Amino acid sequence: MSLAQELSTPSETAPIRVLVVDDHDVFASSLAQVLEMEPDILSVGMASSVAEARTMIPSTLPDVVLMDHRLPDGDGVAAITELQLLRHSTRFVVLTASTADHVLVTAIEAGASGFLSKSRSLDEVRSAVRAAHSGEAVISPELLARLLPRLNRRRGPGRVELTERELEVLALVAEGLTNSEIAERIVVSVHTVRNHVANLSTKLGAHSKLEALSIAIRRGLLSDR
Repeated sequence: MSLAQELSTPSETAPIRVLVVDDHDVFASSLAQVLEMEPDILSVGMASSVAEARTMIPSTLPDVVLMDHRLPDGDGVAAITELQLLRHSTRFVVLTASTADHVLVTAIEAGASGFLSKSRSLDEVRSAVRAAHSGEAVISPELLARLLPRLNRRRGPGRVELTERELEVLALVAEGLTNSEIAERIVVSVHTVRNHVANLSTKLGAHSKLEALSIAIRRGLLSDR
């Protein structure tokens, strides 16, 4: 199945499969148990290192990975690009105790769907899992506005042709709008917005809305908008 199909036709019945990657056993176990209590979420396992995540992703087939930033064998953020290759449709949400801009920017450029501070409530964790699975960006508009100027603006190779509507949708993503809010702004269905996001993500070779935005900025596609 293509990225466009995966984004535009999310499962309505299957539970969201979540893998927790964190080396703090009590935290990871508690988080997995809380998620397992939700009727639409299935905890498929826990990994305590990048190496374990590399082994478990192909076998557990997670829809969403909650990824710790600091792991015993490496940087969880830096590992996202590699781990994404193991299952193209998996979304990564970074769990972090750090809100340093360079960490969050690196996560966006690696393909993460967003970030979640370890100090946030369990309700916010559940919401983040569902949002990431549906293709939304797990980030507040205020934080996105703060980070946009920090994204890498060096021109990438090649030329990408986006339609006017796709560019319009990208510009609204840059404002921090959800798919529903974008649909309301441009007066189309949410399904249509999802298709636009899927198409532009495929064209840009992105795994998330945030990464698509990062690539678009790097290639100068939004510089004049």
